[in-house]
Amino acid sequence: MSVSQTRGYGEGLGQGANSVLGKARLILESFQHDDVELSLSELSRRTGISKASVHRLAQELVDWGMLERSGFEYRLGMRAFELGSRVPRFRVLRDAARPFMERLHFATKEAVHLAVLDGLEVLYLEKVAAAQSAKPSRIAGRMPLHATSTGKVLLAFSPPSVFEEVVSRELKRLTPHTTVARGLLVEQIRRIHTNGWGLEQEEIAPGYCSVAVPLFTGNRTLLGALSIAAPTYRADVTKLATALTEVSRRMSSANLIN
Repeated sequence: MSVSQTRGYGEGLGQGANSVLGKARLILESFQHDDVELSLSELSRRTGISKASVHRLAQELVDWGMLERSGFEYRLGMRAFELGSRVPRFRVLRDAARPFMERLHFATKEAVHLAVLDGLEVLYLEKVAAAQSAKPSRIAGRMPLHATSTGKVLLAFSPPSVFEEVVSRELKRLTPHTTVARGLLVEQIRRIHTNGWGLEQEEIAPGYCSVAVPLFTGNRTLLGALSIAAPTYRADVTKLATALTEVSRRMSSANLIN
């Protein structure tokens, strides 16, 4: 949702939007990745909740540490970060993958990402990249499944019902190269099963491509996906896929994640 859009009150929450918890969730989820601070009026506009109710609930969230006050505006608080970092499933996976990601980055000099399936989106848990990396991704960022190499890989090795739910909705076009046709996506998924790795070329950002592989436990339970993103002009796709596949194999055989 862009900052110019007004969210319908309780969108996605059903009757839960009328509860205190539902309203608090709407306030917290109003903050997008590029937002630093939001005014009371903007929070009210994005959530569809009255200013009086937003003011009261925001103060409770400030007392809890989920929000912080900055003059007349609000920003996410350290408590939100602290709670997020405690999620055990993601923390264990991130900690196990980080050393491998650092070695991949050192060997390739490209951005390395760790991602998981969350609903119908890719959620990025970790990123290792040079400071000047221009690839539009970030830790805790989300991307559509149909347009990313990690998303395509996660789709390929998830239950068929996930794929059907994704294609039952409009596939958003992010660049002129984004996959938006069901048939093309089906073919890409087929190639992933054959090759063991997935590819996207300038589907998220012009001038960039990425290669991804699945991460499994020793008994072949899907954990997430690991990817390398690079400027298209210098990306050796075969070399990147080989490096990723070897890391995926080593992580699975080492049984680092149960």
